[in-house]
Amino acid sequence: MAPGPDSSVIRRSTLREQIAEALRDEILAGRLPSGHPFTVKEIADQYGVSATPVREALLDLCAQGLLDVEQHRGFKVHAFTADDFRAMVEARTLVIEGIFRSDAGRALAATPAEVLVSIRRRAEEAERAARAGDLDVLIGYDLRFWRELSGIVANAYISDFLDRLRVQTWMFAVPLLRGAPRLVDRLWHGHGALADALLRHDLADAQRLIADYNEHALALVGTAR
Repeated sequence: MAPGPDSSVIRRSTLREQIAEALRDEILAGRLPSGHPFTVKEIADQYGVSATPVREALLDLCAQGLLDVEQHRGFKVHAFTADDFRAMVEARTLVIEGIFRSDAGRALAATPAEVLVSIRRRAEEAERAARAGDLDVLIGYDLRFWRELSGIVANAYISDFLDRLRVQTWMFAVPLLRGAPRLVDRLWHGHGALADALLRHDLADAQRLIADYNEHALALVGTAR
């Protein structure tokens, strides 16, 4: 059965990118669960478009590690394991620690205040959603917050890699968190404190907060299982 997002969401960017973004949102929302199969035709019919941009979008999501190709059958949502999740958290930790020790870290510390103020606004929205236990809203603002934050280092390879890891970790965590009895005040809400540390150009405190974020993610997913 094909996923059921409203085709009216397809408005931005190229058609290929729009379809990929819409499907990624469905995956992150948990409406396309791990192992869910579908074909190019099903997605093309759902959005009322030709097969070519759909196939390209699905292959893009495969390259991002979100889908698997099933030979002669179509595609399915990739299933991450708890070991995958722990490895992804470790990977993003190592990358961020490397940023703080590099020239990129010094550039981060010298970021103009007006740029960080913009990031601070994203942090406020993410923090508000986290405290309320609103997972859908949190995921959107959390991803935007970290994208803008990693974009400061002006290295597209680092930004893209970290964004991919964050999408994948959310993809694993969402089904577990939705099964938890209560998320209010249980989700990490240190976005504002992290933005404030960067506004003070306090990289040591920022690094401590990021370590806390990663430890919290591992503990929360562990307790939700």
